[in-house]
This record gives sequence, structure tokens and C-alpha cells, in this order.
Amino acid sequence: MFLSVQELELKKVRFEVAFAPGEIDYADGLRQVTTLEVRGSAELLPHTLGEIRIRGHLTVRMRADCDRCLELAEFPIDSDFDLFYRPAARADYDEEVKIDEGESEIAFYEGAGIELENVLREYVLLSLPMQRVCREDCHGICPVCGQNRNLVNCGCEVKPVDDRWAVLKNLQTKGI
Repeated sequence: MFLSVQELELKKVRFEVAFAPGEIDYADGLRQVTTLEVRGSAELLPHTLGEIRIRGHLTVRMRADCDRCLELAEFPIDSDFDLFYRPAARADYDEEVKIDEGESEIAFYEGAGIELENVLREYVLLSLPMQRVCREDCHGICPVCGQNRNLVNCGCEVKPVDDRWAVLKNLQTKGI
């Protein structure tokens, strides 16, 4: 769904759309499990030289490999959003200026508007946790034998290696 600046100049645009799994490409092994349902509105803010505000609510369930054990993990997202976009082509962006904290959360768009799918992709990616784990107490995989330590207690002993002494392993002693 394309949110046109020309249309937003005339009226606020309300939307209620659903994106089936596979319609939006998230990359990085991230998969959409359920339909992404979103409802909200987009408006051109007055006296801002083209700033667009998009707000609404979305629900979706995402799936990715656990960062610790590599099993599948699911991440539900049920969230309100309130996003601001400015046109990228403005004369005052040519010089370096100091921005305040509020301005650091504003994104930019190019051309005649914004593609809603791109906005939603970005929002979903930023809503996911930095470390994607199947559960908080995930034990991960054994660095020795590679088994999932959530399923098997392999008994492998992991000896910590002090890398500061690794160079000395290659040192050969000559008869003194």
C-alpha cells in the first residue's frame, strides 16, 4: 500500500490491511508465522514541509532460529506504533546540524510517498529482541560435541583457554 504525499495533502488516510506470511521479505532467517494485521492512519503534518506521521497497531508472530541452541523460537509482536517521516530532499540537510533526542527518532523518505510494507518491515525488525532466544534459560549448544544442552546433558568438560599463553605453544626450545 503506497501512502502518497499528494493524497495526504487532501486528507488523512486510514488503513486496515493484512499481509500473509511471505508477502514481506524480512531476510536474516526471520519468518512470519501468522498474518501481519495492521490498522492505523497516516497524515501529513501541517507546517512541516512534508513530514508524515504514521500511527496504528499491529499484531504478528515471527519465527527465527534461537541464537543459543539453533532451535526454532517464536516472537509475538502486539504493539502500537507512532512513527514520523521527513522528506530526504531538503535544502537544510546539506550542512551538518545538531539534532535533539526527539529528532533522532525521525526517519526519512524519498520521492512522492512511503510504501507501508517498508514501514512495517522496519518496525517489526526493530521490535524484535537483540538476542533471539527460545527461552531465557536456554543452555545453548555444547561447544565440544555440538549437542543441544537443553535436550541432552552430554557431560563434556569445557576447559577455558587463556589466549595470552597461546603464542608459547608454538615456541620451540633449543638445548641450553
